[in-house]
Amino acid sequence: MNEQIMQQCEETMRRGSSSFYHAFRDLPERRRHAVYVIYAFCRLIDDSVDEPETSPFTIHELRERFLNLEQAEGHFIWPALRWLFTSFPNLGRQPFLNQMDGQLSDFTLLRYETMDQLEHYCYLVAGTVGEMLLPVLRDDLHAEAAEAGIALGKGMQIVNIIRDVGEDLRRGRRYIPAELMRRHGYTDEDLDNGVIDARFVAMIDELHGQAAKWFAKGLSNLETYPKRSGLAVALAAAFYGAIFDQVRRNGYDVFNRRAIVPDEEKGMLLMNVLTAFGAIDGAADSAAVS
Repeated sequence: MNEQIMQQCEETMRRGSSSFYHAFRDLPERRRHAVYVIYAFCRLIDDSVDEPETSPFTIHELRERFLNLEQAEGHFIWPALRWLFTSFPNLGRQPFLNQMDGQLSDFTLLRYETMDQLEHYCYLVAGTVGEMLLPVLRDDLHAEAAEAGIALGKGMQIVNIIRDVGEDLRRGRRYIPAELMRRHGYTDEDLDNGVIDARFVAMIDELHGQAAKWFAKGLSNLETYPKRSGLAVALAAAFYGAIFDQVRRNGYDVFNRRAIVPDEEKGMLLMNVLTAFGAIDGAADSAAVS
């Protein structure tokens, strides 16, 4: 793999998500580089929908080039992806196509009605990342780990949705399902006006409660991972969980304030995860550390 290409993938991840970057940067080189490539492509997919004026490709162009990957040129991501699929033959291409389908739905499905609809969306745009990462973080195709990876991705997407309520509204999108709003007596007008009251707090807490269940499932079998891979997943989950803690500290103001986890808190989370991870060191040592 060309070193400059990999540096571009790494820089994309460093700029786009410091949480993910710090969670995965201590993986063994081959696994770490694969994570960089996956993140860089997912970032391109996301930007093609959310930042089309600055994206080098439309979502349709990305899909067309991905489907003809062997001939795709003109951007560092294409040789990076060719390296990825050659280096990890267990990694299928369908999760990438599913993610593009999920992002495409942002053009047509702007307001969600049911939790089932939202869960399907969370699978497409984030559960698929779990499917992409599984063959990279471990060498076996572990069925329970695959389900856990999907669940963790869905939980993280719910946190994204909570954090980005205001930003998404400005784009004309409402991911909070109407059935959940009705259950708490909260209206679209309330949402458009940025009303933060007991109804809103209860609604967001219920949504986060679903995310917490997916987080728990996602972290249920870390002892079966190679040690550094399991640690990376635990760190990513901890950093993401802290985003919701910041939402609470911000008084649930997700309309005007972006929940950002301070670096010093990330340092504390790192120490906490390292300490907790020591409890499963014995089991992790029996997994292949590579």
